[in-house]
Amino acid sequence: MKWKRILKWSALAVLVILVAWFEVAYWTSTNDCARSIPSGGERMKAIRFCEYGPPDVLRLEEVEKPVPKDNELLIRIHAASLNFIDGGLVSGPSVLRLMSGLRKPKFTGFGRDFAGVVEATGRDVTEFKPGDEVFGVKWGAIAEYVCARKDRVALKPANVTFEQAGAVGLSGLTALQGLRAGKIKAGQKVLVNGASGGVGTFAVQIAKAFDTEVTAVCSTRNVEMARKLGADHVIDYTKEDCTKREERYDLLFDNVNNHSFSERRRILKPGGICVLAGLGSAGVHQGQMWRIARIFGASFLSRFVDQKFERYTTTSNQADLKFLSDLMARGKITPFVEKTYAMAETPDALRYFAEGHARGKLVIKIDAVVTSAGELTPDEDVLATSLSSAETVGSVGRTREANR
Repeated sequence: MKWKRILKWSALAVLVILVAWFEVAYWTSTNDCARSIPSGGERMKAIRFCEYGPPDVLRLEEVEKPVPKDNELLIRIHAASLNFIDGGLVSGPSVLRLMSGLRKPKFTGFGRDFAGVVEATGRDVTEFKPGDEVFGVKWGAIAEYVCARKDRVALKPANVTFEQAGAVGLSGLTALQGLRAGKIKAGQKVLVNGASGGVGTFAVQIAKAFDTEVTAVCSTRNVEMARKLGADHVIDYTKEDCTKREERYDLLFDNVNNHSFSERRRILKPGGICVLAGLGSAGVHQGQMWRIARIFGASFLSRFVDQKFERYTTTSNQADLKFLSDLMARGKITPFVEKTYAMAETPDALRYFAEGHARGKLVIKIDAVVTSAGELTPDEDVLATSLSSAETVGSVGRTREANR
């Protein structure tokens, strides 16, 4: 009886401590939105969100222009793009608030992918100089300027636009690193499930660049686009279930996770690999928690079969950005941009993105100029797919390891 009382009161004490911690963490959760710009400080325009909520919480505001640290570049942004995670961070679902801030978002910047021109460098930066055209990854990218670490940036190829380069960052890295997790190599048969989104359009082209036979899965309206991206075969999922086919694949890049463990095993060859890359459409939607559970379940169950279901985390690094830059320079991948928006239209872009029907990437153009305090001159929207100029890709399988 004594031990029961000890356990009972210990459990109660732990519960009280957890509740108290949550209350303190919740009410002390804040951000820098109330901080004023120091007198004499340089100003710029940026998109940020001070509260969680729908896309309308995104605001175009005047903030302090950043100053680069020793290992950073100050970059004048020309274009930035949206990614899967962006809508989730703004809406603030409970599972993300443990990291991003319980009551208010800790970091109020928006967007991660960017392309622009180096304006200044920190004293430890030797590989870049002012005037270099670059692209990379940095939180708060939808702004006139960002300070990015030198190892999160690569030179932009001359044959792609800022809008195209600004679409690469996180999506390109996710596709490249996922295919590598699947041990991609020349001669394989690769199936890309969810081939029309930001990550999927890169996965199709990168897989072709490794000299593989690529089958793309997408909806009817995206069939022709998938063919132009280089897919050898296209499956319209509104007419046919890819898991019911007799074809078997060495690598399944699953960007949707809408099939069961057994269904996916059925279309994998013995020893084949399914890369668990995504959850389907962007934003927070009904059924996504089930797809998350399916990812972890498939990863666990694959320990007991000969096919593997691989989870991975996308990391930002210069080596892979350079690899993507090289593929673009050689015409082996061409970023597909469905639509561009002016900076002030970022909420509209996120709203459309969250509907889950965007093709390729949505890009925010940031060629506007601050003419006076609080006044912004926006550019017109430009549709920049450049898909028609994409060249037929060749093999990079032999140079893969050297470019890592």
